[in-house]
Amino acid sequence: MARWEPNAPERLSRAALELFAERGYENTTVIDIAQRAGLTKSTFFRHFQDKREVLFGASPLADVLASAVAGAPAAATPLEAVTCAMDAASREVFTPSHREFSALRQSVIAAHPELQEREALKGLTLTAAMADALRERGVPDLSARVVAELGALAMKIGYERWVEGGAGDFREAALQALGEVQAAVVS
Repeated sequence: MARWEPNAPERLSRAALELFAERGYENTTVIDIAQRAGLTKSTFFRHFQDKREVLFGASPLADVLASAVAGAPAAATPLEAVTCAMDAASREVFTPSHREFSALRQSVIAAHPELQEREALKGLTLTAAMADALRERGVPDLSARVVAELGALAMKIGYERWVEGGAGDFREAALQALGEVQAAVVS
């Protein structure tokens, strides 16, 4: 690829994941990633702080979730508002074309405890984004926190199933998981 081609962040992310899968996270350098993407080290650092950020940086997911919760119908219950967030995530982030990338990303993260910790922190950020949006809707703090946690758990389970190919789409997987989580809570 020529250096002038568009989508440098996407190209860098794809190259990094391929290299992480081939060589391992520890054995891949920023220079390796830039070269694989057909870009320079300087270009890499214009888009990412370090190679870990390729996996975790610049995700619109927290904003998508918060916006969907905020934009849910006024009569929606807190759980229905979180369901709106799952719908939005399915349309805007976890699209069918993103599934292969997500599966490769998950396999790389699963192989490295340092990356698993970072993924857990990202999950907390997503939960907080939904809880904040629920509070903005007037949901009491404890209820907002509990519903956001349930939604985040359902999304995590749904994401794992979706990535593994056991579900048709992310929305379907997340809603099924939400039903299972709700059933587990009341039993």
